[in-house]
Amino acid sequence: MDIEPTRRIQGSAGTSLLAKVREYAAQRIRYEVIGLIFIVMTINLADRAAMSVAGTPMSAELHLNHIQLGWIFSSFAWAYTLCQLAGGWALDRFGAKRTYTGAIFLWSLATACVGLVPLFGQQAAPALIFALIFLVGMAAAPCYPANAKIVAAWFPAIERGTASAIFNATQYFAAAAFTPALALLAASLGWRSVFFAMGVIGLAAGALFALRLKAPLAHPRLTRAEREFIEVGGGTLDMDGRRQHGGSSASSASSDSRGAVFGQIGRLLRNRVLLGISLAQYCISTLSFFFIMWVPVYLVQERHIPLLRAGILASIPAICGFTGGILGGMLSDLLLRRGRSLTVARKVPIYAGMLMASGIVACNYVNADWLVVVIMAIAFFGKGFGALGWCVISDTSPVNAAGLNASVFNTFSSVSGVVTPIAIGFLVHTLHSFSGALVFVGAHALLAIVCYASIGTIRRIDAV
Repeated sequence: MDIEPTRRIQGSAGTSLLAKVREYAAQRIRYEVIGLIFIVMTINLADRAAMSVAGTPMSAELHLNHIQLGWIFSSFAWAYTLCQLAGGWALDRFGAKRTYTGAIFLWSLATACVGLVPLFGQQAAPALIFALIFLVGMAAAPCYPANAKIVAAWFPAIERGTASAIFNATQYFAAAAFTPALALLAASLGWRSVFFAMGVIGLAAGALFALRLKAPLAHPRLTRAEREFIEVGGGTLDMDGRRQHGGSSASSASSDSRGAVFGQIGRLLRNRVLLGISLAQYCISTLSFFFIMWVPVYLVQERHIPLLRAGILASIPAICGFTGGILGGMLSDLLLRRGRSLTVARKVPIYAGMLMASGIVACNYVNADWLVVVIMAIAFFGKGFGALGWCVISDTSPVNAAGLNASVFNTFSSVSGVVTPIAIGFLVHTLHSFSGALVFVGAHALLAIVCYASIGTIRRIDAV
C-alpha cells in the first residue's frame, strides 16, 4: 500500500495549520504581551504563597513564636503600602519595562535568599526574614500599576476589560496552581527548597520578560494594521509617558510645569472619579484579603473541618474566582462591542459581582459544610467577576500621570491588606466567632457598589 500521498497530504495540512497559527500570532502581538504579564504576576503571587506554605516548618526549625511570625507575615503588606507612590514615580520616570524588569529580579533574589537565612543563626533569623520579605513587597509595589500602564498602551478599550481581567485573575490562578506544588516540595525537600525554587523560577521569568516585552512604538513585529487597531480603539501606544512630552518622562515634565509629585497626588485625590474608584478598590481588596488569608482558618476553626480537607476545599473558591475574573472582563468587552457605553460596560459586571460577593454573609445561617463551600465559591466568583478596578484605572488615568495614579489606586488596596487582617482578627477575638467578620466582608462588597455609583461617567481624566 502506498502511504506516501497520505503523508504528503497530512504534512501539507499540518504545515498549513502551523502557518495560520503563526500568521494569527504575528497580527496580534498584544496577546504575547498579556501572556508575559500573566506569567510574571502568577510567579509574584506564588512567591507570596510560599511564605504561608513554609511558615509552619520554618517557625518550628527557627523557633519563631506567633508574634514574630505575625510580624514577618505583615512585612510584605507594609512594604507594599509604603512603596506604592515611589513605585508609581519610578514608572513615570524610568518607564514600565525597566521598572518592571528590575522589580522581577529584585523580588526573585530576595525570595531565594530567604532559604539561606538559617546560615546566619537563630538570633538573626527573624530580622533577616522580615527584611527579605519587605524587599519582596517593595519590589512588587509597582507591578500592578505597570500592568495597567502596559495594558493601556497595548490594548484598545474594547479588549481592555479582558486583558485587565487576565492579569488580575492571577491571584486566584496562583493559589490554585502553586500552593499544592509548594506544599509537596516543602514536605519532600524541606521549607528552604520552596524559596530556592521560586527564586530560580522568578529569575528565569525576569529574563524572558526583559527579552520579549517591548513598547508598541518600538516593537519590530507590530504590524501597521494592529497599531492602527490599538490606536483608533483608544490605546495610548505609550508605556513610558514620553510620547506626549517630546521625549522626556512624564514625571519630569510634570515636575517642571506643575510642581512636586505630591501636588500631582493632591490633584488626583481631589478628582471625584479617581477617588471613588480608589475607595471602591479598598473595599474590594477587603474581600481579597479575607479569601486569601482567612478562609482556611474559618473552615478549620469555625466549621471544624480537618486541615488537609480544608486546604482542598479552599482551592474551590480560588478556581471560581479565577473563572469569574476572566468572565467579568469578557462580558465588559462584549458590552462595549455591542454598543454600550464605557460606563455601562464596566459598571454592570462590578455591580453584579459585588452583589454575589455580599452573599458571603449567608454562611452565618447554614450548617452543612458543603453548602458553606458553595456560598464561598459563589461569593469568590462574584468578587472575581466584579474586580475590574485595574481596567477602569486604565480607562480613566490621566496620560501624564498614569503610573502615579495607578500607584495611588493600589495604595488604597494595599492599606486594606494591613487593615483587614487586624480588623477580622479583632472581630473574631471579641465575638468568639466569624459571624461579625463575614458581615464586615459582605458590607464592604456593598460599599464598593456605592463608591462606583457615586463616580458618574467613566472617562479618561484630563492631564493633572
